[in-house]
Amino acid sequence: MIGFLVFGLFVGAVARLIKPGKQNLSLLATLALGVVGSIIGGMVASALGKGDIWELNFLGATVAIISAVLLVGVAEALTSKKH
Repeated sequence: MIGFLVFGLFVGAVARLIKPGKQNLSLLATLALGVVGSIIGGMVASALGKGDIWELNFLGATVAIISAVLLVGVAEALTSKKH
């Protein structure tokens, strides 16, 4: 479980680096978006028969990062409307 959280934080950080612009997201928000992206990546890899949701593999990691980039964009849009 700790490894899943660490990987989620890594995915969230990479997603924020890939997404251009300044995001007003805390470390906890980055972790949450990375974990959700990791879950989505694991579910896609599992659905395609390329691994389990709790297993680290290339396809799952790639989809996790792409999902997290999209989630960072959504979070950025939601927080920018408040300001």
